[in-house]
Amino acid sequence: MKLKNIAVVAHVDHGKTTLVDELLKQSGLFSAHEQTTERMMDSGELERERGITIRAKNCAFRWNETKINLLDTPGHADFGGEVERSLMMVDGVLLLVDASEGPLPQTRFVLTKALERGIKIGVFINKVDRQDERIDEVRSEVEDLLLEIVAQIDKDVDLDIPFYYGSGRNGYASKDKNRREGDMKPLLDFFTSDYYPETTFDKNGSLQLLVTNLSYSNYLGALMVGRIQRGVIHNSKQAMWVGREGTKPKAFKITGVQIFEGLGMASVETAEAGEIVIISGFETGDIGDTITDPQNPEALPRIEVEPPTVSVQVSVSTSPMSGREGEYLTSRRLEEFLLAAVRTNVSLKFSPTEDPKVFTMKARGELQIAVVFEEIRRQGFELMIARPQVIMREVDGKLEEPYERLVLDVPNESTGVITEKLAVRKGMMANMMNYGDGRTRMEFEIPSRGLIGYRSVFLTDTKGQGLMSSYFLGYRPHVGKMLGRINGALVSDRAGKTTPYALFNLLASGKQFVKPTEEVYEGMVVGEHTRPNDLNLNVCREKHLTSVRTAGKDENIILPPTPHRTLEWALDWIDEDEWVEVTPKSIRIRKKELNSSKRTVVR
Repeated sequence: MKLKNIAVVAHVDHGKTTLVDELLKQSGLFSAHEQTTERMMDSGELERERGITIRAKNCAFRWNETKINLLDTPGHADFGGEVERSLMMVDGVLLLVDASEGPLPQTRFVLTKALERGIKIGVFINKVDRQDERIDEVRSEVEDLLLEIVAQIDKDVDLDIPFYYGSGRNGYASKDKNRREGDMKPLLDFFTSDYYPETTFDKNGSLQLLVTNLSYSNYLGALMVGRIQRGVIHNSKQAMWVGREGTKPKAFKITGVQIFEGLGMASVETAEAGEIVIISGFETGDIGDTITDPQNPEALPRIEVEPPTVSVQVSVSTSPMSGREGEYLTSRRLEEFLLAAVRTNVSLKFSPTEDPKVFTMKARGELQIAVVFEEIRRQGFELMIARPQVIMREVDGKLEEPYERLVLDVPNESTGVITEKLAVRKGMMANMMNYGDGRTRMEFEIPSRGLIGYRSVFLTDTKGQGLMSSYFLGYRPHVGKMLGRINGALVSDRAGKTTPYALFNLLASGKQFVKPTEEVYEGMVVGEHTRPNDLNLNVCREKHLTSVRTAGKDENIILPPTPHRTLEWALDWIDEDEWVEVTPKSIRIRKKELNSSKRTVVR
């Protein structure tokens, strides 16, 4: 049977996972009576909650006597490391583009990486049934983008790229852009046609396998996932593990070989070059290691992905409420959790600091940081996270910082306020054009640190109707100081429980984050001040009883709703002198210095 490895890539929300669902259903993978769920590949709890793909996943199906290993990849730029890792395992890419939104920053990122590796690309223009579709414009935008990337990477590329049109949700695809019915067979036939190359690796040479993912099974222990680059792998035979430079290779016995079959895995005794396999038997492997023949151990080049651009400090909880809600509290357990996160994600980096309680985690962006710590939190850990910082570098004695190209899709009436807010964050407008009915596309070049904390402001300014995405441009000269947040914080000056009476009388001071009867402590942030300075106040004050009893004396206290405190919201909001306190049940914000007499209110 022929074998093809293909990845589906796109910008976030362009419909990759829905398309993969439809391909699996129409390939005959499921029986007529089998129940299937929406977005089958988004199996993680966080993925289902947020509606985005966080980790690249494999599945496999058969069509026209060809086995197709299909990879569903994340679309958000923060998870670009997952896409880079996935491209190591495939020979073909299907690029999805929204028929209205067109190519966006992550589209450029994945196309550049695929073309640099010489991977064959096909394009599927999705959501052609949208009211605001602009198919011809989007096709020419994709072609322009391809030409621009080819000129940039300076490499010979065949740009005779096939375009397909259809709707993943409604289950049809065609070469005809005007069709609005049918099935996915044209796309399935395209996968098995001669356009995407078959895997033609040397099956007779000595074994070489590059580990591109790690997993864990309760029955088999640690699992390593990768594509066999050469030779044949046998179950129950000896193999050699080759790690980073300076580590001694180790021989081990393979205790299990599995291949992807449908949405699950199937055990096999042997697998040949080109196949993506899951092997067990070695406990301490890392992404980028090589599994090779003990008689002829040859290591493959390690996986190199783009470096992280954001760092964040993480500490064990030193809050007065520490230990009430979480199971794990020590720095040793925190270090174990962080090391496990780094092992399974190539784009994360981790290092200890001089303070044994504090560690530094480096990542691609705020969303990736929030996802990592949300997973740790759900395992029962209590910890504190500081404000994310961009990673600067010094070149010839001059400080440089990372810049990003920011692309915004907004209603026309929001353009003024967005331009004003981004100017304060040192953003320079590069492009602006009308797009669709009543919408504008704006492009800015902005320092990465100007984007930290901007997402929530952007959603407020566009009333939730704006789309925001960005990609890394490179390092440029440092542009000077920038205030993270304009307004100061409202800080509790004592421990106790908040009262409706106190909160009602403090409404004029600013927006509140806490609800009545919530427990607070000295130094805990309870709201956002209306002015630039911080303000210490008493949110636990009770109403003193008097002997006066008249009909109009007592007022009915009605308080405005408080924001839903999520980890992303808190990381967006905090400033340099604050921590986000994270427990399995609560998200709180506190000052690094709790004692109000040792802390200044001037920012």
